[in-house]
Amino acid sequence: MNKKIYFDDRWIGNHGIGRVAYEINSRLKPKKLNLKLSPVSIFDSIIFFVKTLFLPKDAIVFSPGFNAPLFKVRKFTFIVHDLNHYDRPENSSFLKRIYYNLIIKRACTFANKIFTVSEFSKNRIIEWSSVNPEKVINISNGVDKHFCLEGIKFNNPSPYLLCVSNRKLHKNEERLIKSFAKAQIDNTIQLLFTGIADDNSLNLLNNLNISNRVKYLGKIQEEDLPSVYRGAMAMVFPSLYEGFGLPVIEAMSCGTPVLTSNTTSLAEVAGDAAFLVNPNDELEITQGIEILANNENLRKELINKGIIRAQVFTWNSVMEKINSVIATI
Repeated sequence: MNKKIYFDDRWIGNHGIGRVAYEINSRLKPKKLNLKLSPVSIFDSIIFFVKTLFLPKDAIVFSPGFNAPLFKVRKFTFIVHDLNHYDRPENSSFLKRIYYNLIIKRACTFANKIFTVSEFSKNRIIEWSSVNPEKVINISNGVDKHFCLEGIKFNNPSPYLLCVSNRKLHKNEERLIKSFAKAQIDNTIQLLFTGIADDNSLNLLNNLNISNRVKYLGKIQEEDLPSVYRGAMAMVFPSLYEGFGLPVIEAMSCGTPVLTSNTTSLAEVAGDAAFLVNPNDELEITQGIEILANNENLRKELINKGIIRAQVFTWNSVMEKINSVIATI
């Protein structure tokens, strides 16, 4: 491809968008925009616009995140992973909604193409921005090759369920913890979370008297995450809102059975290879945990289905879609 692509590599990092940005950048091998300001700065759209003024006239500007120049002077495409910061009240604010309406919605209008990562997000973007449906392309996501069956398993003293998450409210951790506390399962089974516990979580564990059964692993390095998946009895991920839900297919790739939500993108991504629950129903999550923890045959069945399902999501297929679209811009 001889296109002059300028990529906003500021998004690359150890988080959802950051991992997607890394994978695309490493395969596309574009030129760097070389912007220094944070992409989430309130001044970013202005600085971004000024930068594009000095690019070649045939340049294609590509942002892997939800930022855009204030005005379009060069061909432009970006990835809108979801509308989480607009749709979810706990993740939104007056300023965020202004940004989405003034910057992102306008960018959807003037962008040559809009990439997204699920049919759920695609339909939501079309509904919200009123753009031509043909303009929005679902490129999905891929799984890095180090999320695989072979390798060491995290050595925890007790069997455990794993939640790859953070303390954001839409991750639904409070309901998960309450459901876990009620579940009729072997009391040696622990619930492990990635990240650091906050005060609300610690207070909840104390009130439920299960502090000895729930553990926070702190920041997990990317190269260590597969072993944590492999060591788990199951991955429990009853999130209230996801544009894709990378942990679902990462767990499947590592041979770990998955419990996840039947809402937003998660049922779409999981297919028939996960145990699906209503994330708003505490009893249903509790019953799901009980069934999964107490039924070894079901876990084996989900492991086999998950391995097959995860093979659908490759970075090569993502890049084929991106390259075919960019070729038309």
